Amino acid sequence: MIKLLEILSENKILVPRRSTEERQKNYLIATEKRIQQYIKDGSKGYLDLRETPIKSLGNLTSVGGDLNLYGTPIKSLGNLQSVGGDLYLWDTPIKSLGNLTSVGGDLDLRHTDIESLGNLKSVGGNLDLRKIPIESLGNLTSVGGYLNLESTPLSKKYTEDQIRQMVDVKWNIYL
Repeated sequence: MIKLLEILSENKILVPRRSTEERQKNYLIATEKRIQQYIKDGSKGYLDLRETPIKSLGNLTSVGGDLNLYGTPIKSLGNLQSVGGDLYLWDTPIKSLGNLTSVGGDLDLRHTDIESLGNLKSVGGNLDLRKIPIESLGNLTSVGGYLNLESTPLSKKYTEDQIRQMVDVKWNIYL
């Protein structure tokens, strides 16, 4: 089998039709079209964009279910205001949550450079802020699950009681 592949590649029979750059560009275009179709379909259900080359959410303002952006190069949530389910942003270069005001499920920001939660008011599930440079909880008023602040500047600045005075956290607070 290896000999056959060598013969085919030596004779230029197995030459890719598109360059790597062209394939990446086409994948980005297909991902952007998928977002536009999701919007046209009423922004309902799960939107899985993990490990895609997406850099912008375009004119997306809400996601009815979960939104997974794990491992993408996205730096901004743009016009996104709400996510009905879970929001996964870990391992992204994102620095701001922009216009986001609510997440109905869990919000995972591990391995990001978020310093403030900005306009975010509520998280219906767990809020995981472990090991990020978070300096401010912004406008956050409620967390329906646990709040994990382990290895953050906030964990060194405030006690659990002080955090509970700022935010209504239903479960545990991890410092």
